Amino acid sequence: MLRALSEARIRPGLILGTSVGAINGAMFARAPDEAGVGRLSELWEQLSTGEVFGSSLVTQTATLVRTRTHLQRHGPLRRLLSEQLGDTSIEELTVPFQCVAASIERAAEHWFSSGPVIDAVLASSAVPGLLPAVRIGDEHFLDGGLVASIPVDRAIAMGASTVYVLQVGRVEAPLRAPRQPFEVALVAFEIARRHRFATTMAWLPDDVDVHVLPTGIEPMAFTDRRQFRYRDFRSVPLKITAAYEASRQYLADRGLKA
Repeated sequence: MLRALSEARIRPGLILGTSVGAINGAMFARAPDEAGVGRLSELWEQLSTGEVFGSSLVTQTATLVRTRTHLQRHGPLRRLLSEQLGDTSIEELTVPFQCVAASIERAAEHWFSSGPVIDAVLASSAVPGLLPAVRIGDEHFLDGGLVASIPVDRAIAMGASTVYVLQVGRVEAPLRAPRQPFEVALVAFEIARRHRFATTMAWLPDDVDVHVLPTGIEPMAFTDRRQFRYRDFRSVPLKITAAYEASRQYLADRGLKA
């Protein structure tokens, strides 16, 4: 999607990121051009090698037994981000950038707009149960998807008149009534998550245009167990290509370019 936007010379004036979007957003905010897209693709290729989420089942079990809260340490992800972003602060990024995380103590969304970018990104992408909560100051933070999965309303509040949503297809995945115990919480959370996005889209101001870019792939049913294979990145190159082709066509069909 970023490659299609870059080729159309559509340059962001503001980048907002949630969860994995915080990783992508910070990387692109540092280098908002096709070269930056290339480096981001390289990052995902590194993730596919298994260095970040490649720990064995035995190691995961030991981590869970020791911590009682999560399967993976965030050290490998921090090291990978450090290789890409160094000691950059949010204020030093080329494009204004913010990412969101869920504050445990305040039970509220928290937007990081200053300070170390890596700490903010780790907080935003701390998937509950998979990665530990990230402590910053006196607060602990979990994945931003818990509070603001697709923050169109944040973009509008900050003055955006045209918004491009780079999503991963979850809003398109079909839902059905739960049939298994593990599906109950998944479906309940997804309803709450989508409701905020749907409400925002239903009440868009007349002077705001929002474009939800297509993924180019058939959405997976939200209760499909394949979604739990978080360490399997083999399909990433195909998904990147599919999203590029679909988004390029979307922009061309609507005559969207700088």
